[in-house]
Amino acid sequence: MKHLPYRATTATGAVLDINFPLHADTASAVTVGQLLDSLLRTLSREISVLPNVANGDILQALAMALAVRTGIIHAPLSLTAGETRKLLDRALDAMAEAEPMGPTPGRA
Repeated sequence: MKHLPYRATTATGAVLDINFPLHADTASAVTVGQLLDSLLRTLSREISVLPNVANGDILQALAMALAVRTGIIHAPLSLTAGETRKLLDRALDAMAEAEPMGPTPGRA
């Protein structure tokens, strides 16, 4: 299985090294990494100018965006939703196994 090694740095300076598993049909790991960088930069920029942004609000908006993107793919929703759930579960599992460096609140 292919993986995407990814380093995320939080606003508090904590660093997470994550090894995301990639779907077998991934066309380009480089493109996946570039899209992830772009999404996270855009999200950080928007959060910095919006007042009173709660983590729950961010996660809710991301979940809705993922649902919309899943729904607009030209394939049956039953198929794309199942694949999206698998991808999200794998990504969350990779986060749980990430090697934290520095202060990482909320991680046990």
